[in-house]
Amino acid sequence: MTSAAPRLTRRGGIRTAAAAALALPLAAGAARAHAAAGRTAPAPAPRPEGDGGSPALSTMTFNLRYASDTPPHSWPERRPVTRALLRREPPHLIGTQEGLYAQLRDIAHDLGRSRYDWIGTGRAGGSRDEFMAVFYDVRRLLPLEYDHFWLSDQPRLIGSATWGNTVIRMVTWVRFQDLATGREFVHLNTHLDHRSQYSRERSAALIVRRLAEFDASLPRLVTGDFNVPAHGNPVHETLLADGKLADTWDSAERRGKLYGTFHGYKPLVPDGDRIDWILASPGVRVRRASVNTYARHGQYPSDHLPVQALVEL
Repeated sequence: MTSAAPRLTRRGGIRTAAAAALALPLAAGAARAHAAAGRTAPAPAPRPEGDGGSPALSTMTFNLRYASDTPPHSWPERRPVTRALLRREPPHLIGTQEGLYAQLRDIAHDLGRSRYDWIGTGRAGGSRDEFMAVFYDVRRLLPLEYDHFWLSDQPRLIGSATWGNTVIRMVTWVRFQDLATGREFVHLNTHLDHRSQYSRERSAALIVRRLAEFDASLPRLVTGDFNVPAHGNPVHETLLADGKLADTWDSAERRGKLYGTFHGYKPLVPDGDRIDWILASPGVRVRRASVNTYARHGQYPSDHLPVQALVEL
């Protein structure tokens, strides 16, 4: 990196001895983020433009379905379809959920390390358990700062779960610089609990508090599998009202056909529940929103459909 380039920093530290011990085997993916930010960023490639030549940012939220070697829909069966999907698009920014470390390495390899990098850590610490990994196009985005926190009463404690959820839940966030415009923004990526509504509501409130800690002038993008339908649920309402966010599906100038975003490898449900969301600051212009139904020979890349939004910050 040239001396004029911003330096990647990690906000905050693990404030308990237990967490510090768990933090030792950090995932290589997270460690690589430091190295990625330390190199000179390549020149941005031509990308889709908005009105007046303003460059649009292609974003995606994608629950990958954790890797399994058991057919049907094993990771070896799904990996080629996932590779084809992501190469067809390809987004500048992808908030993923459920990915396991080896699975994320596969995706990074398939996307091309000269084109994409990623940031994340396992929710049980290091490379253990599922990640909320964030993939980004290195030609378009430069990470300046990142961190993780856990959705519990002890958000700095790795692996903590205190709100009745038996599964660990967490957040990965990154402050990026858009190399096409020089502007900065914050991206937060999460996966809320699949059973406990109490946990989901407490998680939404914690996310709102954490978002409030960032510079108010920075745009926000929030991606995730929220495990409840958009609208008519306190989780969605809290994030929009208290978090000062807008649902990109609702604010999009153009939308594709809506399908339920969790399909479980069964026939797609038109106008079904949209539990995977991309939220954004109200000032973010949303050119287009869509649910991606790509499949090949009847095989979907995941049991969730990716949701995409083309935005202008």
